[in-house]
Amino acid sequence: MALFEAVGLHKRFGDRVVLEAIDLAFDAGSLTGIMGPNGAGKTTCFNCLTGMYAPNRGEIRMDGQSIAGRSPDEVTRLGVARSFQAINLFDEDSALDNVVVALPRMRKRSFDAWRDRARDTSARDEAASILERVGLRGRESVRAKDLAYGERRALEIGLALATSPRILFLDEPTSGLGANGTARLLDLVSEIKRTLTLVIIEHDMRFLFRLADQINVIHWGQVIARGTPDALRDNDWVRRSALGSVA
Repeated sequence: MALFEAVGLHKRFGDRVVLEAIDLAFDAGSLTGIMGPNGAGKTTCFNCLTGMYAPNRGEIRMDGQSIAGRSPDEVTRLGVARSFQAINLFDEDSALDNVVVALPRMRKRSFDAWRDRARDTSARDEAASILERVGLRGRESVRAKDLAYGERRALEIGLALATSPRILFLDEPTSGLGANGTARLLDLVSEIKRTLTLVIIEHDMRFLFRLADQINVIHWGQVIARGTPDALRDNDWVRRSALGSVA
């Protein structure tokens, strides 16, 4: 049984059908890529899988347990974390404080987490360890808004890791990154892949094809192809599309 799966996922906004009978399965310990043209429904699919949207029909299961329609907080507590195309950080606070308040035991304190964040030394030690893991050692006291763009991307992944997830969804993690930033992110994701199940939407096909065990191609709100990177290089649709030259 897959760690996480979606069966017959359907999502519409008014008369517009965005997802139609999507089936996906993510095995524990794997890195699965999702690719497709702009407007194909990829981010809407992520939003349904992670509790941002409730699907109109279909099933979403984590460890065989139905989670469709649950709130993002409930889904997070079950071990699901994600990043976004647009970076979400507390810009005026330090990198360390951003991670501290994302830790599960601090989230339980709600607004008190901000008051207690400077006094909880064990939480700060744990947050510092996460920052080191994402390559931000020595940047703990820097305000989020003062970090370089690639560092902000790494910090957002650190916030997701702070929730102790079992599966991590990354939405266009290389967006806005140059060659050096993409190379550093490649190393980071490769390291995270050793201990976590990962699902990545990505427009940079070179990045995705180097990392993924399995790739799903979404177009017109449907999965039109799936397979290993090697198999998709020979897929007729991929070969005919602009993605084919990259693949």
